[in-house]
Amino acid sequence: MRTFRAALVTALVGAGLVTGAQMAVAAPPSSVISVSTTSVAPGQTFTITQTLNNDRDFDIIGAKAGLYAKEPASLPSLIDIVSCPEAYACDVLGSSIRGGFHEVKAGQSVTLNWTFRVKDDAPAGTIQLQHQFIGENYAFEIIDGPSLTIEPAHQDADVAVSLSASVKSLVVSRITYTVTIKNNGPADATGIRVVGTFPSPLVYVGTTCARVGTTRSVNCDIPSLASGASVTRTFTADARLLTVGRLIASAQRSASLPNDPVAGNNSDSHTCTALTSLLVRC
Repeated sequence: MRTFRAALVTALVGAGLVTGAQMAVAAPPSSVISVSTTSVAPGQTFTITQTLNNDRDFDIIGAKAGLYAKEPASLPSLIDIVSCPEAYACDVLGSSIRGGFHEVKAGQSVTLNWTFRVKDDAPAGTIQLQHQFIGENYAFEIIDGPSLTIEPAHQDADVAVSLSASVKSLVVSRITYTVTIKNNGPADATGIRVVGTFPSPLVYVGTTCARVGTTRSVNCDIPSLASGASVTRTFTADARLLTVGRLIASAQRSASLPNDPVAGNNSDSHTCTALTSLLVRC
């Protein structure tokens, strides 16, 4: 009988120990972060969600969410703060970025949704993020976070095309079309081709570009054009004796490197009106 009772007590105590172990829950880390993306490019925005957990039995006064890049990298030299709506203030302190809360009470948590923008001149490479829960009366450990890769800057060159026309009356009216090609940058452009086309009632005279066979089109090729620079090219055509009506010429960028991010300024047209072959207005 005593043996049975001893076994029963042992079983109950053992069950209690198992239950107690199952009920024990590890305290959450003092700081937890999640990143919207782990690969960014210069000029790109991204978010970091940071949660601070106070598992101490006292309030953390002057609580701050801290973010770092593992040395030797410096996070403030790579990204700018866009917003930190839940914090009363956010700023850079040395090699850290911090968002402030007045206090985090014992056993409580707060969350901060950071938005950052990668600096335009941020060098390509991979850094390891670090984060920390900091207070005026207590500071938790610095915790390693995920890696963040900054991709090489995307180089774009916005090549803009405009077209104008002037007319000179000889035996018939001669129209000279001027194509202006400007590189708005930011990168230098190479391999530029702009195709100019004059209207069918006109007869080809000449060009500073290259005529395409016997067609009404000319290829204006620019090997390279620095950011901010512009060049002009012309093509000329005469009105026929019976030319009347609207005369619409066009110029269109057909090629350039690197990528042209703005499609809206890649082409232009110009309309002249012929009352007779000798009376043309542009």
